[in-house]
Amino acid sequence: MVELLVDRGADLEAKDEYGSTALVLAASGGHTDTVELLLDRGADLEAKDRYGFTALVRAASRGHKDMVELLLDRGADLEAKDEYGCTALVLAASGGHTETVELLLDITRGADLEAKDRYGCTALVRAASRGRKDTVELLVDRGADLEAKDEVSAAAVCD
Repeated sequence: MVELLVDRGADLEAKDEYGSTALVLAASGGHTDTVELLLDRGADLEAKDRYGFTALVRAASRGHKDMVELLLDRGADLEAKDEYGCTALVLAASGGHTETVELLLDITRGADLEAKDRYGCTALVRAASRGRKDTVELLVDRGADLEAKDEVSAAAVCD
């Protein structure tokens, strides 16, 4: 269906009421074939919706590991941020998507382990505050700062 629409001249950068392009929506839903088609036809990999989500940030927030890998392989900006300053890593950690976090931290990817959102939260602070045990363990194993605190001094690890 998407291929037919694109072949008939559909605007790849058209946006819905939330500012999402077809690429952002397809990535959010984990629709790999659609994302590949849209990218092959020239869709903007870094297009953002009204909340600042790129396809990568949205896919990571949903834990779509294979989609995240595809988007990174196609050149997506690993450090793109949403309107709250959250990177793909921070949102994947917040959601407890451990496999996606591991992919983002892979040595060849190199996501910033200490990137902070606008509230000063790192991936570790976000994961810990939401009880994401497996994700917290992974982040700690990878060297996350155990003293990291958000703006109200809520540390990832409390005494």
